[in-house]
Parts: sequence; structure tokens; C-alpha cells
Amino acid sequence: MDKKRRQAALLSIIIENEAETQQELQILLKQAGFRVTQATISRDMRELKITKGISENGVNCYFSSAMGGSPRYNSIFAQAVVSLDYAMNTVVIKCRAGLANAACAVLDEQKFGFVVGTIAGDDTIFVLTRSENHAVQLIEQLKKMLKKN
Repeated sequence: MDKKRRQAALLSIIIENEAETQQELQILLKQAGFRVTQATISRDMRELKITKGISENGVNCYFSSAMGGSPRYNSIFAQAVVSLDYAMNTVVIKCRAGLANAACAVLDEQKFGFVVGTIAGDDTIFVLTRSENHAVQLIEQLKKMLKKN
């Protein structure tokens, strides 16, 4: 079976289901007629920009940036972030355990011109800005993002 069909099936599965693990995705893909390894699923997820987020039902499950208009995607940043702080030109975003990567993906899509780069761990995101002034500016914009959702 070709890659495009498999990836389309994967996107369809994460839209229709609240799959919490790659093993669940593998089972659902098998039921849809695709026999794949977990490594293949991981590659497909990277290519499709699939990350974890919290669903409207509170389930920590997979979603894709292709689902950008969904409430699940729009609120992931607000649901993940616990606190914001900065030191000089570095902003530190504390998140709920396991959600820093999903929140960072949302942050990266904002394409703030003064952000040099981001690094996400399990529950913390470090954001390097060009100056301390930019760090303060970023904190203010992130607070607005948190209030919108």
C-alpha cells in the first residue's frame, strides 16, 4: 500500500479517534488494512507534524497541525501552559507533564520574528529571543494567547 494512502488513513484515524499511544494507532491502522511498524508510524507522524495534545474530553491524544481549525488544536497551548517567566533573553514556559512538545509546536507556528529558537523537554520550553526586551514582549504575547483560549 502506498505512503500517501497510509498517511491519509493515519490522519483520518487521529481525527476520528482519541488515540493516546502509537500502539493504538498501529492497531487502528491494521484494522484499516495497513500493516505497519511503529518506526513507520513515527516517520509518518514526523512528516505529518502529528503531536500530542489534550482533547475536549481531557484525553492526552494525537493531533495534526493540518487540523489547525479544531478547538483541540487552538486550545492546546492554553491547556498545556502552567507558568511563564524569563531571565535576560530566555523565556521559560512550564507545562503540564508530557505536553511541552505540543505547546512548543503551537508556539513555533506563530513565527515570532524575534525568537531565535525553541527547545522543548517533557514539561519545559526554553525560548531564546534576540534581546531581553524581546523576551518581555514575548511574555506579553503569550499571556494574550493564554487568555484567548
